[in-house]
Amino acid sequence: MSGDGSYAAVMARRDAIVRASVGIDYDRYRTGVLAFDYERLLADTGYDMESARAVQAATGVGGTPLLELRRLTALVRAVAAPGKGARLFLKDEAKNPSGSFKDRRASLSVYEAKRRGYPGVAAATSGNYGAAVASQAAKLGLPCVVVQEAFDSRGIAQPEIAEKTRACEAYGAEVIRLSVGPELFYVFLRVLEETGFFNASLYAPCSVRGIETLGYELALQALDLCGRFPDVVIVTHAGGGNVTGTARGLREAGAVGTEIVAASVDLAGLHMASDRDFNRKSFTTGHTGFSMPFTTWPDRADVPRSAARPLRYMDRFVTVTQGEVFYATQLLAELEGLERGPAGNTSLAAALAIARELERERVVVVQETEYTGAGKHPIAQLNLALSLGIEVRRGDPRDNRPGERIVIPEHPAQLAARAVDLDRVRRSYLRHALESLPEHAPLEAADYAFLVEETRSSRAYVEEVLHGLQGTRR
Repeated sequence: MSGDGSYAAVMARRDAIVRASVGIDYDRYRTGVLAFDYERLLADTGYDMESARAVQAATGVGGTPLLELRRLTALVRAVAAPGKGARLFLKDEAKNPSGSFKDRRASLSVYEAKRRGYPGVAAATSGNYGAAVASQAAKLGLPCVVVQEAFDSRGIAQPEIAEKTRACEAYGAEVIRLSVGPELFYVFLRVLEETGFFNASLYAPCSVRGIETLGYELALQALDLCGRFPDVVIVTHAGGGNVTGTARGLREAGAVGTEIVAASVDLAGLHMASDRDFNRKSFTTGHTGFSMPFTTWPDRADVPRSAARPLRYMDRFVTVTQGEVFYATQLLAELEGLERGPAGNTSLAAALAIARELERERVVVVQETEYTGAGKHPIAQLNLALSLGIEVRRGDPRDNRPGERIVIPEHPAQLAARAVDLDRVRRSYLRHALESLPEHAPLEAADYAFLVEETRSSRAYVEEVLHGLQGTRR
């Protein structure tokens, strides 16, 4: 590889490497000490809804069906109070070429790489996104490198990640597998610098614009099927792009009154960068190990300013347990004949609980599914958990303990969507904002306006929280 390869030297070149790999000068969008012109960053991709859909359609992405889950709706009504039990629908994103909604974000990124003349594409991800980028690269004839955080220091890989390695390689990508630790970003920067490939970042503006088509489609499909926009859309939440893109697409379709619920698997207490904890989670994405840090500070991404900014868009944030997701996975298979992977079933588990509290005429949409197979099956995940000494049993999901005990419900009435306190999340976001400020740098009017938009609050709220936080720092 070129240049000084020491960790310090590569990190010192980080901004230049990223700028060259995404072709965006992020400094152009700076409007304050913290603020940047978010909407212009997205607009400058050059894509509107129709052009994004056209690019996706050319490689078979999008246009997935919205399915009514009639038997699951009946099950919810059987355990709900009289008159309760909303209609459940599911956007079957497993119908995309690589089997998940990640094809939508990958399609625009790979198309851009080709259009701008990059010799290939690279992505740092252990999730479905790697397979999506590899699939789209294969369709456009571009080489592809995927860097994965794949196993712990004993060489034990999560079965779900091993399945994604297989999928990436099947599409012809080179996969670099790493153990858990801080070297992922360093290795990824070296790959970008050496190859000159396009950085198909999950957090780049093209990526988020690609997901907007998902929200747009499901809004119009619900309108066609039900005569109304969805009352609630439940989105599995990890790094924020899924929430952001879906919400923006819904708005563009005119569904401005739809409630956006972000749902994550509760992995409180487990540290994603911990060698011990890495395999003690049963899901590679859609859990609080990603969603909480990326909600409270989205700019921890591999680009200077993330286009995925979930706190701007979520109306509610809920968690479910690992056991509830496994339970929902089995219900979907047995009652609806749909065997799908765990990511979309995270929001399905939350939807089953939320629909129980709503009037029957209300419409609830689970906005994604993902393909399943091999390591994505619950049995593979539960076998790994058992081998690590994690207890697996049936019972009350309130007894679930991340990393210690997986409790699979015995009855659908036990499913619950547990609310995350959004005020605490907003305060945590503002604490991170304060910590990111250069020393003695005063906030400008543009910064306050930006923070108000980021937290969906008011100038008075931002000032009150920041004032309190500054007091604790003295």
